[in-house]
Amino acid sequence: MVRLAACLLAFSLLPACSISIDAEQARVCRSTLPALNSGAAITVERIQTGPVPRSLRVDYLARYPGRPVLERYAICQFVAEGLSPNKAELTGLATELGPVSGASLYLLKRYYLETPEGTAGDPGSRIGADVLEIPRDAAYWLQQILVSLPRTAIYALLSVAFALVFGLSGRINLAFGELAAVGSAATIAGASIVLSSGASAPVLGLAAGLAASMFAGAIHGAVGGYFTIGRIVSASPQPSLIATVGFSLFLMEYLRLAQSPVTVWLPPIWSQAWPLVRAGEFIVSLTPITVITAGIGLLAALGLLWLVQVTRFGRAWRAYADDAHAAALMGVNGPRLLVQTLALAGAMAGLSGMLIVAQYGGLGFAGGFQYGLKALIAAIIGGIGSIPGAMLGGFAVGLFETLWSAYLPIEIRDMALYAALVVFLIFRPGGLLGFRDPTPRPV
Repeated sequence: MVRLAACLLAFSLLPACSISIDAEQARVCRSTLPALNSGAAITVERIQTGPVPRSLRVDYLARYPGRPVLERYAICQFVAEGLSPNKAELTGLATELGPVSGASLYLLKRYYLETPEGTAGDPGSRIGADVLEIPRDAAYWLQQILVSLPRTAIYALLSVAFALVFGLSGRINLAFGELAAVGSAATIAGASIVLSSGASAPVLGLAAGLAASMFAGAIHGAVGGYFTIGRIVSASPQPSLIATVGFSLFLMEYLRLAQSPVTVWLPPIWSQAWPLVRAGEFIVSLTPITVITAGIGLLAALGLLWLVQVTRFGRAWRAYADDAHAAALMGVNGPRLLVQTLALAGAMAGLSGMLIVAQYGGLGFAGGFQYGLKALIAAIIGGIGSIPGAMLGGFAVGLFETLWSAYLPIEIRDMALYAALVVFLIFRPGGLLGFRDPTPRPV
């Protein structure tokens, strides 16, 4: 667990020094340009860091009817940066003609930038001018694949949590969606601690949130799973299943009381688009945070496979999952192994909650239910007793949702997913990489 967390932390630190343009600050700075050039058509040429801390410089062209094109620039200074909630508050503005007065800046913010007209007046950035041209259908398809990467990583980690517990105990823990919500709340708490210490660097907040989410998920998963799965020794899995439903409801109410019903959102970070290819005016782009969340999910999946295949814990897990009585005779401590597995599965669920916050900004106290339900579907489709199968199922469900939303009516997407689950339960209940028997063998 410590090595895996250290690897994930190191990976999250890699892009910190190369991402310097905040997308929200860039949007605010661009939105000032129509007010500074009334009646002109604005074309943004370049956005770069400004000459002073917490500032951006926007180089642009202003085209007035019947006049030569003017090359201009604007320098915007902001009150904060990184994870600060007020990082998009403009505190200074200067052009090639000199700084804008405080009174003019106040009027600009109060009666233009804070209005719908100001938001709609953003001229956008000129990106992708030199990227490769590809057919439009291929560009649209590629954009959908890139959009699906974070969702795929989230479903894969939650599906693996189901596979870890079911493969060892033959029980399904229905509280993993709520454990993801616990991880998201812990991520916000970790980032808030970093902010309260005076640091606002996104990489520090992300690192603190990653550590907090995995720790919180592991603790809650181990304690809750011990009482709902470890202490209920009935031959039938139904009592444990009902107990995990109660545990999930407990976690919902626990989060509602701990963080209030109002969802706390993390400011968007590393969301500046990177152009990849284009089809006419359609630019296929990728954001740094998408690369980071997908990379963390991939690294966690590879680390988990290594853990199960190479380490002593993995050998014990595979032995106990194959034959619990024989493994016990060979010295495997079943109760301790179950608690370790519950903690590892909870850490994976907590990590998925951290990815949700990093990618989408936040998750409500009851928002984990849908994630957990779809991850369970992914685990069943991939093979709920197989860790690689659960990962494959998470990838399949994430890609299915994205492509269905892109090409087919989105309002029946979930119906189609549940119908696919029924088909798998009828024709291959063991999943893609699960057991080949007509029904899954009991563990």
